[in-house]
Amino acid sequence: KKPMRRCIGCMESKPKDELVRIAYYEGDLTVDASGRAKGRGVYLCRNAECMELAQKKNALQRNFKTNFDKETINRIFEELRHVE
Repeated sequence: KKPMRRCIGCMESKPKDELVRIAYYEGDLTVDASGRAKGRGVYLCRNAECMELAQKKNALQRNFKTNFDKETINRIFEELRHVE
């Protein structure tokens, strides 16, 4: 039995190993390639459509209940594009 996680872009539940994790810990937002970083995490599909949808819906701000500046959000989504 595989652990399932919900994508913050398309809101579909998928196996955890198919998604990429974004972690938020002590004010620092990072792309967590290992899936083991400290802090609260959200998951996102590895495709461009879900990433664009998540960015458009302000999914990171909503899920972490924090207002991030535009540079931080852009940096995270730029890193995500290179994780694939």
